[in-house]
Amino acid sequence: MTDLLQRMQHQQAEIDRIRRDIDSSLVSGCSRDNEVTATVRGTGRFTEIAIDPEALRRYDARDIGEMVAEAANDALEQLAKTAEQRLTPVLGELG
Repeated sequence: MTDLLQRMQHQQAEIDRIRRDIDSSLVSGCSRDNEVTATVRGTGRFTEIAIDPEALRRYDARDIGEMVAEAANDALEQLAKTAEQRLTPVLGELG
């Protein structure tokens, strides 16, 4: 029983370490034509939205808004994939 408890404590410590690493990481996502890039911290807070100056000349505000939303959603999807890849090995050990 003590061995099981120690193993669970070790796994929880590993999960906590990975979560801190993820929280401090930066992940980027792009709009479909890479005209907008969104960068998000592992905590889910956006740190930057970069818009290609050429896109500002070619598109109207509505199109730019859609591209920003695409890039933001892609960044959040990339963050979720990163977290899943990092946590899956440890969580798999629990099963």
